[in-house]
Amino acid sequence: MAGTLLEVDGLTKRFGGFVALNRVSLAVKAGERFGLIGPNGSGKTTLINCVSGSLPVDGGRIVFEGGDITGLPPHRRTRLGIVRSFQIPKPFTSMTVLENLHIPLEYAASTRSHRSDADAEAAEILSAIGLNAKAQLRPAGLTQIEMRKLELARAMAARPKLLISDEAMAGLSSAEVDDILTILFRLNERGITVIMIEHILRAVMRFSERIVVLDAGERIAEGTPDEIVRNPAVEKAYLGE
Repeated sequence: MAGTLLEVDGLTKRFGGFVALNRVSLAVKAGERFGLIGPNGSGKTTLINCVSGSLPVDGGRIVFEGGDITGLPPHRRTRLGIVRSFQIPKPFTSMTVLENLHIPLEYAASTRSHRSDADAEAAEILSAIGLNAKAQLRPAGLTQIEMRKLELARAMAARPKLLISDEAMAGLSSAEVDDILTILFRLNERGITVIMIEHILRAVMRFSERIVVLDAGERIAEGTPDEIVRNPAVEKAYLGE
């Protein structure tokens, strides 16, 4: 059994008088495919922002590979191996697709690369993601699905141990969703732990080995996809009484 890679213990986050997360706890095993779901406003993005370091917490702690990272800034967490992709890709528009990967390879990863090594590693990532034919294009020349792939490629260039995929499939067709799923399965097979945050439940249920459900800032369910589908509390959160 793989050990715990990420542990969130009693995490609390407030915005003024609004409690966005109320003592949320969860653990993600090394190598796991982990789903995080919940209706709009449930606290998913807030939780991930706290884990990645872009939001400070008001209570609880975050442990990664056995070390307390609760107070670390985002760039330190990235260098430890916590990397996220964003729902709205924001690549460097003046750079080519290949050059976009040089930034995380040089600055986000834990060790700097020589230019020739970075070129080779960037090309290998683009090939794995399926963007090698677009390496010399600028992002403006990419389709929506290709932009999502570039976002995943940029995350991969930071050499993650834990990849947080935040709504990578929003707005995509069914076939494009399957394309992104194939990439995420492939990355997981390479040993990368993946947390998937997604509103497309078909994708989450197919990908995840285990799922945690949030609602109104609290954890309301945890289990396998089959268990989550049959859970009355989850049905109530999504569909109401």
